[in-house]
Amino acid sequence: MGTSLKKKISIVLPCYNEQDNIEPIANELIGLFNNKLAQYEYELLFIDNNSSDLTRDKIRALAKDNKNIKAIFNLRNFGQFNSPFYGILNASGDAVILMATDFQDPPELILDFVKYWEEGYEVVVGVKDKSYENFILKSFKKLYYKLIKSFSDMDQVKMFTGFGLYDRSFVDVLRKLDDPTPFLRGLVAEYAPHRKEVKFKQGIRRSGKTSNTFYSLYDAAMLSFTSYTKIGLRLATLFGFLCSFVFMVIALVYLILKLIYWDRFAAGQAPLLIGMLFLGSIQIFFIGFLGEYVLSINQRVMHRPLVIEKERINFEV
Repeated sequence: MGTSLKKKISIVLPCYNEQDNIEPIANELIGLFNNKLAQYEYELLFIDNNSSDLTRDKIRALAKDNKNIKAIFNLRNFGQFNSPFYGILNASGDAVILMATDFQDPPELILDFVKYWEEGYEVVVGVKDKSYENFILKSFKKLYYKLIKSFSDMDQVKMFTGFGLYDRSFVDVLRKLDDPTPFLRGLVAEYAPHRKEVKFKQGIRRSGKTSNTFYSLYDAAMLSFTSYTKIGLRLATLFGFLCSFVFMVIALVYLILKLIYWDRFAAGQAPLLIGMLFLGSIQIFFIGFLGEYVLSINQRVMHRPLVIEKERINFEV
């Protein structure tokens, strides 16, 4: 903060192979602060997840000419959750805004975020009500958010990716958490019940290819399910009881029929094969589901650091 009486707003910009978007997003945000948010100090914090292109060179060049631009370069790729979360924890502003570097999160929405923040909201989140995603992906995401909202003990935010403003008081809460696999969307639902939600249309990625893959989307879904729902464990238990009861009744009926009609009742192999295949498939499915919970527990027990830095730029020593 220094001796300035101005409030500071930090913009955290996670990036991975975004060489063509670094300069445009920085110029866009600097222009926004110079023209429409001149009453605030600003800080742009790029946190790079071990890009293999010229992303880091672009950031270094910008940071050399502007001390308000900071950077953290990760030693390796620490995933889509840890890196942005670590960036938020290292921001120094009175408010911290997390947004994508590729312009899918519209910079002009920051004006609305700041307005609601000044009205007293500690957390203001962007909620997608429209996007350019294909119909299949959009349908799967809607189904996912509906399921997680139904099964979670918390009031989860639908169509929320992390894009939003977080007051320093909320960031201080995040700093006190001791979670090596933080899920920001769930933490917002858990610790910011009186948030403000702002609807927006997600923009088109300006340049480059998205790093989201089926695996990364699956990882996000499983992290939210294992962190904020009990549905997998409860389904395994309840379905196990149901199957046990049903098959015990079937076995008893078969036994009675065989005893009564010993010579005429032939059970055959079809029921046996159907039962074995059905139970086997159910067991494999739930073993895999339970494995996701075990994996989540294992990651937390190992307690590895969120991120290991290779370099940081323009931070005070």
